[in-house]
Amino acid sequence: KEKLLAALRGGIKTVLIPEENVKDLAEIPANVKEGLEIVPVSHVDEVLEHALTSLPEPIEWTEADDLASQPPTHHAHGVPPHTAH
Repeated sequence: KEKLLAALRGGIKTVLIPEENVKDLAEIPANVKEGLEIVPVSHVDEVLEHALTSLPEPIEWTEADDLASQPPTHHAHGVPPHTAH
């Protein structure tokens, strides 16, 4: 209830709430709910759809791509350096 009031006072028009909290909306005064668009969500994908202006595009990636982007290592006398753990 307090968070919805704060959103309304702060000029926020759309509020995302967990779907399982929809039952609690009955306790919220009508004048608070009238000023807000309350959107129940059940998964983070739904949150991203509302929060981002455009959805991110997945990138194609392989470990070989990552290795190819690293600078080559040069070893003195052709011997790789030792790694101590």
